[in-house]
Amino acid sequence: MSWIGKTVLLLEDEPIIAMGLEDMMLDLGAEVVLVGTVVDALEAIEKAPPDCAVLDVNLHGTKSYPVAARLSELGISFVFATGYGNAEHPGQFAQCPTIAKPYRLADIREKLECGN
Repeated sequence: MSWIGKTVLLLEDEPIIAMGLEDMMLDLGAEVVLVGTVVDALEAIEKAPPDCAVLDVNLHGTKSYPVAARLSELGISFVFATGYGNAEHPGQFAQCPTIAKPYRLADIREKLECGN
């Protein structure tokens, strides 16, 4: 799959982790929209829907599920990311792909379909 020209929304609240993930996506040729809050992510989606997204589950106590719901409504592929091992998501997201932190490029490429 080619990531060149694909827009990836990255929702991550930890700056060091966000920058590392952003670098991975840029190295693949993707365009990156990096946000750190649910509100900013929802605004970015409405402004210009991405081709796919990586969503940190826990954002300083706030869950990213509203963003996942909006992406689902739009038919946009996403993966959850968590530092808490195998997270259990609420019913509608129970079967969504989840990757563990620290991020591995191979995991992202395996689990995330981006505009293909």
